[in-house]
Amino acid sequence: MNQPWVNYLPRFVRSRLEGRHSLQQIIGNTGWLFLDRMVRMGVGLLVGVWVARYLGPEQFGILNYAMAFVALFASVASMGLDNIVVRDIVHDPAHADRILGSAFLLRVSGGVFTIAASLLAISVVRRQDTDIIAIVGIIAAGVLFQAFDTIDSWFQAHVQSKYTVLAKNTAFLLLAMVKIFLIYTRAPLLYFAWTVLLEAVAGSVGLIIAYRISGHSLQSWRATVPHAKRLLSQSWPLMLSGLAIMIYVKIGQIMLGELSGNASVGIYSAATKISEIWYFIPVAIASSISPSIIRAKRESEALYYRQLQRSFDIVVLLAYGIAIPMTFLSTDLVLFLYGEQYRDGGMVLTIHIWAGLFVFLGVVRGVWIIAEGATKLALITTASGAGVNVLLNWYLIPRHGAVGAAIAAVISYGFSDYFLFLLSPRLRQIGNLMTNSLLLHFIYRER
Repeated sequence: MNQPWVNYLPRFVRSRLEGRHSLQQIIGNTGWLFLDRMVRMGVGLLVGVWVARYLGPEQFGILNYAMAFVALFASVASMGLDNIVVRDIVHDPAHADRILGSAFLLRVSGGVFTIAASLLAISVVRRQDTDIIAIVGIIAAGVLFQAFDTIDSWFQAHVQSKYTVLAKNTAFLLLAMVKIFLIYTRAPLLYFAWTVLLEAVAGSVGLIIAYRISGHSLQSWRATVPHAKRLLSQSWPLMLSGLAIMIYVKIGQIMLGELSGNASVGIYSAATKISEIWYFIPVAIASSISPSIIRAKRESEALYYRQLQRSFDIVVLLAYGIAIPMTFLSTDLVLFLYGEQYRDGGMVLTIHIWAGLFVFLGVVRGVWIIAEGATKLALITTASGAGVNVLLNWYLIPRHGAVGAAIAAVISYGFSDYFLFLLSPRLRQIGNLMTNSLLLHFIYRER
């Protein structure tokens, strides 16, 4: 039986999808994820610009500095479990409740660690700045509720992301209205930190409701020591890899705050929000295709690599389609959205937008890492990228400010997500797939 949405497609498209239920499910799931991100991209950018204009570069920089600071530790809260839980549920659906319960317990532990570590670290780094310490504490508390994102892993494994989309978007839209209210009432900066916590709480409640509507209950989850040990034994490299990713995603903002001031953080954050808003595209695609790629590996190595190549081709084409026009429109776009006080963000955006090319490749490459069980490799590559980023930021920020942080981000993304895969004979096969895509081989190959 066809998915309901298929009946609304043109006849020639519908005929190609008839009877291909797995493909219909993937397309439908991807569509829901795209809808989620399109809403967030549109509403989030509009409200985010409004908040940035209201707060100004200095206070907007403080808020983003605090969020970046918490993000460094929040990567530990997820415990690197997301894709592993999806994979294990696909492989062993009979034990889904034990997998989910064990993952939830691990993520709660990670959330507690995040709160304690964030507060301890910010108290050392900014011990005289009580406002930033309070903001970091509020934002860090929201990480604890992200343990309920374990529910999303179940929906992903069953290619039913529409439930997550509805739950998360409801929370997101409610808090967007709260932010608008805060702007109209001239609320202080601290109130905007509370919206981050409240969105996490509302999103968790929405996921619990969606899970119950789908006919399941958290009460059936059972955390077991064997499952928890097995999950942690496979996820710890990804957890450390996630920490490394956060370092080279967020360290630019933190080092800008320490080396160049809060206003530079505000300008950099405003520009990178425009470039990073597109990162939902490969994530949505990867979330939908990962179960089929994992199954393809069991069926045929040739089919497995064909699907990987096709996935790389798609995300690279999309990345070029975003980066090329944005390179020429960046300054005008920043001025239009944020105003003259953020003018310097135009050059930051011109450079940083090209980081997306390697981010898109890296997300799909992450599916390959999970399918291969090469989680330690993810740790090595991302840790290398983080190290390169810290060194480049240390050298470039004092000389070029926010622009230097953007240059460091692009180089470090390219190093860890692509160039390292050309250096090792073991990794060169996947590196060649990425090279093929970067050279747009799929265009001239079909001629």
